[in-house]
Amino acid sequence: MSRINSVCVIGLGYVGLPLACVCASKGFTTYGLDVSKEVVDKTNKGISHIDDEWLKSHLLQVKGKLVATTDTSVIGNSDIVLICVPTPVDKNHHPDLKPVVLVSESISKHLKKGHVIVLESTVFPGTVEEIVQPILETSSLIAGIDFVLAHCPERIDPGSKKWNVTNIPRVVGAIPKKKTCLVADFYRSIISGDIIELSSVKAAEATKIMENTFRDINIAFINEMAMSFDNLGIDIMEVIKGASTKPFAFMSHYPSCGVGGHCIPVDPYYLIERAKSAGFTHNFLSLAREINNSMPKYAVSRLVDALNSIGKSVNGTKITLLGVAYKGGVGDDRESPSYKIIDELKKLGADLRIFDPYLLGKSNVKTLDEALETKAVVLATNHPEFKALTPELLVKKGVKVLVDGKNMFDPVAMKKAGIEYRGIGRS
Repeated sequence: MSRINSVCVIGLGYVGLPLACVCASKGFTTYGLDVSKEVVDKTNKGISHIDDEWLKSHLLQVKGKLVATTDTSVIGNSDIVLICVPTPVDKNHHPDLKPVVLVSESISKHLKKGHVIVLESTVFPGTVEEIVQPILETSSLIAGIDFVLAHCPERIDPGSKKWNVTNIPRVVGAIPKKKTCLVADFYRSIISGDIIELSSVKAAEATKIMENTFRDINIAFINEMAMSFDNLGIDIMEVIKGASTKPFAFMSHYPSCGVGGHCIPVDPYYLIERAKSAGFTHNFLSLAREINNSMPKYAVSRLVDALNSIGKSVNGTKITLLGVAYKGGVGDDRESPSYKIIDELKKLGADLRIFDPYLLGKSNVKTLDEALETKAVVLATNHPEFKALTPELLVKKGVKVLVDGKNMFDPVAMKKAGIEYRGIGRS
């Protein structure tokens, strides 16, 4: 470990910025490289461009120790380079590896013997060896001989008070295999969670894809059960509570109006498309994606049903969408199902109000009180601030319909107050 003294983190987003903070706090000379001058300037001032309490606190603590820049020459000044750029999918759900390719090209121009290059971005199995390695080797240096090339897939849980970049266990695979311990030891020096050494880079790539695809499939299963139970008049939350009493084999997942975030709605497509190119079709994974992608439209159908029951239609009715973020308690709207709900409501002619206390720039009303001046509410994000929506308050405001896209409220209390309530898997 004595030879790794300086770190360059490429990409100061949700993954890279906290990672750079940790590296700087552990005494490494740390550079943060990003294409955005605004992000760089804020970082150097100790200001987080991401609305996250952990980041705000830790970024201030490393002010002056973490040097952010847009100058790629810092790559050559570093012993280890950690790639934390986005890996999205395009509108056709095809993996977009342009950020990884562009960064690899930049690194190749500054690559030196003894360098350790680690890709943290989520990719399909084979990306490091088939895409990143050939680009880096245009430098005339050879992976596994002149430099170490590794994959340690990022793991982060935005907004979690328990799990953050400092304590979530990680997995590592490297080229050459004998240098896996070197990379693992670096991570052990900055992270308290277990660091597991895998036999190959490809195994590490597959691990991240599997863990997020596992969640997607289970969420799709519970979403399909919810739609079925709506037809059967069964409360899925009661059923989940009952099933979770089994002390083995069952794992609770919960239905909702859609799946968001940068991982679960994206990562399965990386495996689906990669397997397709190798001659294998992931029918199960594709169906899970289809089900989860359908949930925003299903939530709107629940609204249509509730409005019809009181003799109204969506067209021309004042409707409020509560929540733009994909997850409660954070201002992160990446791949948020709220946008699909908004599109559907606009197509149907709703007089739409949008409010999210964490994303006021994406809201068209500025307070919850103003947002409740409406006939119908669609709750799309379970922000803690929305717990204040008691049946009494909704009735006082004149709200007639509540579509609970996160099953956050008590349906019995809502109905008792005279509100037409519709949940996802509970009526």
